Amino acid sequence: MDMDIEIKDNERIDDLQVNGLRIIQDTGGFCFGVDAVLLANFTKAKAGERVVDLGTGTGIIPILIAGKSSAASVLGVEIQAEVADMARRSVELNGLEERVEIINMDIKDIPTRLQLNTFHVVTSNPPYMHPAGVKNPNDKKAISRHEIMCSLEDVICMASRLLMSGGKFFMVHRPTRLADIICLARSYKLEPKQIRFVHPSAGKSPNMMLIQFTKGGKPELKILEPLYIYEASGEYTRQIRDIYSSESIGVI
Repeated sequence: MDMDIEIKDNERIDDLQVNGLRIIQDTGGFCFGVDAVLLANFTKAKAGERVVDLGTGTGIIPILIAGKSSAASVLGVEIQAEVADMARRSVELNGLEERVEIINMDIKDIPTRLQLNTFHVVTSNPPYMHPAGVKNPNDKKAISRHEIMCSLEDVICMASRLLMSGGKFFMVHRPTRLADIICLARSYKLEPKQIRFVHPSAGKSPNMMLIQFTKGGKPELKILEPLYIYEASGEYTRQIRDIYSSESIGVI
């Protein structure tokens, strides 16, 4: 299978250490981080459900969700053509072409390509940072990190439009944007249901949060136990090791 898949000079294949999954990454570009892995494992998808990942990048989230669940299909939407091509080749590398599709398009154009109100689950690991001060708005790393090609509101709006009533939206973001996120989500009929704060280590403030919304859900927000990434020794905590090695993301 690998013989038919092009690997460019600036690329490498990384083993995801679970279920035989692998991914192609650009050695000089933006590589996936722990946030993407945590989001994929925080996501819950039932057998037969349809999933969309907005701003999929290298395709790490669709590949992990497909490899760890019985979701019928996982669609990744990515605006950067080069990055989308790399994600497609990673899908082929894992033999997931029948269940995972990567589409190269702007998420704002989704209504012209996808049927709205039909998806069970939407995920997104959107750019966290404001575009002010970006020197090269065409740089792949800058596009992945800053709200250059899409805003937080664009992501939340499109998640709501794609989801069927009762559908779930899973996102990872910064705690500093929590007020903005909840206000925007409610304005698009997405009710926050669960939040898990992610801390670099015990005793330090959270620098990430995993949040799940339900379209048309009733108001009731549950704060889950905190997640700590590193021990004092600098090693990953048992929590993180268990998440990375888990073979299933389970269901709600």
